[in-house]
Amino acid sequence: MKPGDLASRYVDVAEIPWKPTPYPGIDMKILLKDERSGLMTALFRWAPGSALGLHEHVEIEQSYVLEGSIEDEEGVCTAGNFVWRPKGNRHVARSPNGALLLAMFLRPNIFLGDGLQGQKLE
Repeated sequence: MKPGDLASRYVDVAEIPWKPTPYPGIDMKILLKDERSGLMTALFRWAPGSALGLHEHVEIEQSYVLEGSIEDEEGVCTAGNFVWRPKGNRHVARSPNGALLLAMFLRPNIFLGDGLQGQKLE
């Protein structure tokens, strides 16, 4: 182990550019990514009316909504609230009015539809 390997990593979030996802209106900023394990923490910005097509959570996914709301057939998560999904959960997520959320993944989601079968969100 090299000196500094155990040091804290400070992230200047404002300096990270927004990166488009395969779904129009949904952009992300990756805050932490471990290539070996698949662990990822990211901010997601959803434009009003955007939707994330059918996907599967390969491991537990956690989302904290900072602004706006996201929803699916199981419910709605509004600003200041938290939702987590177990391994194997499949759904289509939508944001009718837009949202900003912090999401944590143990491994990236896998897309199942929209011509993106097998592609990972990363």
